[in-house]
Amino acid sequence: MKVLVTGAAGFLGQKLATALLNDDSITDITLTDIILPRIPVSLTSKKVAAMRSNLTGAGDREKLVSQGLDVIFVLHGIMSGRAETHFESGMSVNFDSTRGLLDLARKVVPGVKVVFASSIAVFGGEFTGPVTENTLPTPTTSYGMEKMLCEYLINDYSRRNFIDGRILRFPTIVVRPGVPSGAASSFVSGIIREPLNNQLSVLPVSKELCLWVCSPRTLIANIMHSVSIPAESFGATRRVNVPGISVTVGEILDALARVAGEDKLMLIEETRDESVERIVGSWPAKFDISRALELGFQKDGPFDDAIREYIEDQRIQL
Repeated sequence: MKVLVTGAAGFLGQKLATALLNDDSITDITLTDIILPRIPVSLTSKKVAAMRSNLTGAGDREKLVSQGLDVIFVLHGIMSGRAETHFESGMSVNFDSTRGLLDLARKVVPGVKVVFASSIAVFGGEFTGPVTENTLPTPTTSYGMEKMLCEYLINDYSRRNFIDGRILRFPTIVVRPGVPSGAASSFVSGIIREPLNNQLSVLPVSKELCLWVCSPRTLIANIMHSVSIPAESFGATRRVNVPGISVTVGEILDALARVAGEDKLMLIEETRDESVERIVGSWPAKFDISRALELGFQKDGPFDDAIREYIEDQRIQL
């Protein structure tokens, strides 16, 4: 298969690129982002190209979408916190560029598989029970609204056989390496990552706040799996709530103490930020994942495992 990955310079884009390089069915990979993506080290002989592009421009999109393309992984975007403070940029990158990409794809490679990184941010407000794919999305952030608009497009384009869409609503991904991102939820990784690196971290929300989270390894496995699902298996909608686990911030800190030691908690400073708590607190934390499991997606493990995976991947010495 010949595949294109947008947002490939980011953490998940790089993780996905590595998984694609290790998949024998993939022969040709193009990685693109606003900055030049790194090509992961591999012993394979696959054809791999990295391109710097701005997907808000039609010219750059036309350079990337060509005949013979089998799968487009749409991972690019401006994160939740920045999309809330920079409305025009959020609409341009998260919605307009995606619409342009989809419209080009339906003309150049009709029927191409499109795996779209959506988010639980399409939901907002109070929920009395577990969220399903039939729960009405009521985004309370611009980021969630932009993701929801893209979902509507992909569902309709798939209905009309313009493309073969797969909409994956990501949980909060933990633990992410590197520096804090523009996501309102970036503190979730920060309160683990920074203490593990013997650095201070700020906790901007209540320890009672409940979150829906997933480890990077489980998410990448589920992204890869989504490509193999027959189109007819999705039924009337292409939306899938990707499996995760429900955990409070306090439980996250308890897991950090179990895995890395109680002393790591001394590196966390509690400083409430109402804007962050408002955004993250509006997202549901309990999901019914029965549909995802029926489609073959895998469950995530205990939260302690996510911390151990990060320690292993980053080769941290405790």
